[in-house]
Amino acid sequence: MSSVGEPIVTDAAELTAQLIRCPSVTPQEAGALTLLEDLLTDAGFDCTRVDRNGTPNLFARWGAKDAEHSFGFNGHVDVVPPGDLASWTHPPFSGLIDSDGIIWGRGATDMKSGVAAFAAAAIDFVTATPPDGAIILAITADEEGPGRDGTIALLDWMAEQGEQMSVCLVGEPSCPEQLGDMMKIGRRGSVTYRVTARGVQGHAAYPHLVRNPLHALCWFLDGLASTPLDEGSDHFQPSSLQVTTVDCGNEAVNVVPEMATATFNIRFNDLHTPDSLDAEIQRRAAKISGESGVALLLTPHVSGESFLTEPGPFVDLVREVVEAETGLRPELSTSGGTSDARFVKDHCPVVEFGLVGRLMHQVDERVPAQEVRALQAIYRRILERYFA
Repeated sequence: MSSVGEPIVTDAAELTAQLIRCPSVTPQEAGALTLLEDLLTDAGFDCTRVDRNGTPNLFARWGAKDAEHSFGFNGHVDVVPPGDLASWTHPPFSGLIDSDGIIWGRGATDMKSGVAAFAAAAIDFVTATPPDGAIILAITADEEGPGRDGTIALLDWMAEQGEQMSVCLVGEPSCPEQLGDMMKIGRRGSVTYRVTARGVQGHAAYPHLVRNPLHALCWFLDGLASTPLDEGSDHFQPSSLQVTTVDCGNEAVNVVPEMATATFNIRFNDLHTPDSLDAEIQRRAAKISGESGVALLLTPHVSGESFLTEPGPFVDLVREVVEAETGLRPELSTSGGTSDARFVKDHCPVVEFGLVGRLMHQVDERVPAQEVRALQAIYRRILERYFA
């Protein structure tokens, strides 16, 4: 990997370890945002805590509020619970950097390392070569949780204050195997359905006297699972539907229950909207209800819509820098789950690039310090190219 012209002053690997030592299980920041706020303030950033409904968030800007060009970074310091502490080789909030240069702890990959890398890169960049423009860091502690009062709260506050990012890079882990092999230019949407099937209870030996909700529910779910929603699009894989639970709470083997429930999740591409999907799902449910006499009530919850940042100057810039730094030309992908990019896309063009994500949310989450420093160098080079 090549090196950026100016030397590293702020070490993203050490900052990652310091952030891990803050036990910020969502939605707590446990000192992580305070640590970043102090560091960024010392470097000349104007910092504002944008807490909402008890959820802590940090907005930091270097440069003028009305700058013509502003580059934004987005990320989160909250982490998922560590699970069984006895299963960890090293305590999950130790932030240990071992003799092999491995940083251990919850958030090492998802994504305190990403936040540390872009914060360190931004600090070193504005210190060495103050740009003609602004750099904005929008950092939340509500990405692993409901997501209602994190990045959304920051974007709402920015709109109220007249703050604007021209483009934004989300530092989520994006690479499946090697640093540099993938960047995200969009995400699939996600909708979860809760289905309640209500029939007529009765004795299992007298089927003419009952309407079995489980039969109707299973017919409905089988039809959904066995019929593809689409074959994919130019930048998206085919939409997928997964049944996650079916239950009726019935312990009697000779009784047909009155009611049964199920849950399924759809990850959908840009060929659909939540409304178009709902129309199709409701149509299929009405057909089963009409044929079976069992009422099917569906309640959807949309957690994100599909979006795409079309390849162009911003995507090209990030891709070219990653290739120059790593020797790998990153695949442009829309795979994976949801991220806070689904909110940022309503504010400005957004892409995601970060570390290898194989160990995120796992016991013994860890990352090589050299990869965190490499990510810092990539982010620094991106800033140099953007403001050149």
